Amino acid sequence: MKKYLFLIAMLICSVAGFGQELYDGPYVSYEGGRAWNRSVTNGVASRNEIKGGKVQVHFADPKLNFSVSLKKSLQNEPSVFEQPAKMFVVSDIEGEFNGFRNLLIANKVIDEQYNWMYGKGHLVICGDLFDRGPAVTETMWLIYRLEGLAKKAGGYVHTILGNHDIMNLSGDLRYVHSKYPESAKLMGVDYMALFDQNSELGRWLRTKNTIEKIGDNLCMHAGVSPVINELGYSVEQINTLCRPFYDRVKVLQGVGDPKIDPFFMGKSSLFWYRGYFFEPQSDRRRGFKNLSNIQGKTDYCRPHNC
Repeated sequence: MKKYLFLIAMLICSVAGFGQELYDGPYVSYEGGRAWNRSVTNGVASRNEIKGGKVQVHFADPKLNFSVSLKKSLQNEPSVFEQPAKMFVVSDIEGEFNGFRNLLIANKVIDEQYNWMYGKGHLVICGDLFDRGPAVTETMWLIYRLEGLAKKAGGYVHTILGNHDIMNLSGDLRYVHSKYPESAKLMGVDYMALFDQNSELGRWLRTKNTIEKIGDNLCMHAGVSPVINELGYSVEQINTLCRPFYDRVKVLQGVGDPKIDPFFMGKSSLFWYRGYFFEPQSDRRRGFKNLSNIQGKTDYCRPHNC
């Protein structure tokens, strides 16, 4: 009996310790005409009105902390860009902040103080900010910060949505890290409210595209299926059609609108499609050939694999 009591006591201590070390946020929301900041710092939740248009991102290791100025307005991203002098393309960050930060530093995209060092180059993130890792929110705020810094230097940061991003916006939370339900509970909110249309990050995510043409590069999370390609839509038309449905997707089954469903179904969507590698060879060749209907001679950035 003493052995079991000891194990139970150890479990309680470990859970309590996890809560005490929990850092999450900030989550900016708009309520009653005011901007509010919710966060969890060392296991303690807080809610404060934002003054001065700036928020702080805190970590257990304070050397990683940084500040972010909120944008005065959010606009939908363009779909087509001129060819930049250089591009750095990354995908599937999935909450691994340290790995993402170190990768950007090692390739001289940023320095250790989060300053933009890539000049007129473009940083392209091809989807999957959410799930699995413990620093999803912090990663989003870093990207949000870098957008403004890049523009000032003549560069650009592209964030293209992947399947895990659409899943979270639509309430498919199968792969969410256990940290997030706990921190939402501490803050007294439902997890889905953290990225809804009353939140800054939720509004920001809804300005992003599912596909972009950057010079000679067609960038998306997964691929352009023959079904999508044969519809004959331009890149701009695809993004305009898809944007209102980011938070209305039924798991792998579309949104209930025959015109829109192919863009959100597992076998054909731009953020799920795996047909380049798994369909019969004849279908695969046809898919590559038909891509010219959308963008002509182009290279492809499509890193999706899970």
